[in-house]
Amino acid sequence: MSTTASAPKTETPVTTVKSAPAVKLKRSTDRKKKSRHVYNTLGMLIFAVMAFPVYWLVVSSLRPNREIRSWDQTLWPSSLTFDNFKRAVKYENFDTAIQASLIISITAVAGAMLLATIAAYAIGRFKFYGRRPLMIVLIVVQLLPPTAMLIPIYLQLNEFGALNEFWGIIIIYMVSTLPFATWMIRGFVINIPKELEESAMVDGCSQMGAFWRIVFPLLAPGLAAASIFSLINAWNEYMLAYIVLQDNDKYTLNIWLANFTTSRGTDYGALMAASVIVAIPVVIFFMIIQKKMAAGLTSGAVKG
Repeated sequence: MSTTASAPKTETPVTTVKSAPAVKLKRSTDRKKKSRHVYNTLGMLIFAVMAFPVYWLVVSSLRPNREIRSWDQTLWPSSLTFDNFKRAVKYENFDTAIQASLIISITAVAGAMLLATIAAYAIGRFKFYGRRPLMIVLIVVQLLPPTAMLIPIYLQLNEFGALNEFWGIIIIYMVSTLPFATWMIRGFVINIPKELEESAMVDGCSQMGAFWRIVFPLLAPGLAAASIFSLINAWNEYMLAYIVLQDNDKYTLNIWLANFTTSRGTDYGALMAASVIVAIPVVIFFMIIQKKMAAGLTSGAVKG
């Protein structure tokens, strides 16, 4: 019996070759990561540029006056002081300016939100003659600058006896923010399913009952966003308020800020402190309603 010796087997190394789609997917993922880092860096730079004036305003309100007027400026004051805020609060007509701003802004925002909600619901839910031209007119009116209508507004207010009256400037602020607020709330109205109202009406609600009980609570994000816009417009407006309101005890806070600049010079420390005080109510209002500004409250409201 003869035995045949077999040659030793040699193992060949197994090389893993990536497929072309996998290589392309990896390259695409790497490019997305790089672009995301670039966009994040760019966003941080833009945020720093936009936030720096606010930071400088707050820091300047805490600087001593001698340091504010100094040529040697630093990013952080050498010493902190609250004397600027004390002088600002004790300045003439501070209490009446706060009262005037609160009355005008709150009334204008509440009235504008009420009218804009009703108008947005009518435009978004009902089909009537002239609806499309009305929507176009709302946009065109919003494009007009307020200074272009300054003289006609003044003449009309003078004719109706609304000069130097709170209700005159309130009407101006309501009308100026109404077109934009109507368009914004309309976008939320048309995204609310009609089945919700139909279900409520089947259960016995009227059309207005279904609106106030079902639709209106779901409009919270739109109302929050529109109210922020209306409040900023009413709280920060200067020119119209300066022309309409003529008595010192009726001036708003923005007009009151001009008192810190006199023929003897400008009290920059008190002016910066007063500007911080003026900005605080808007920040507080935004912090209160920011949770309501999240979209998607109607997600999953209708099954099937």
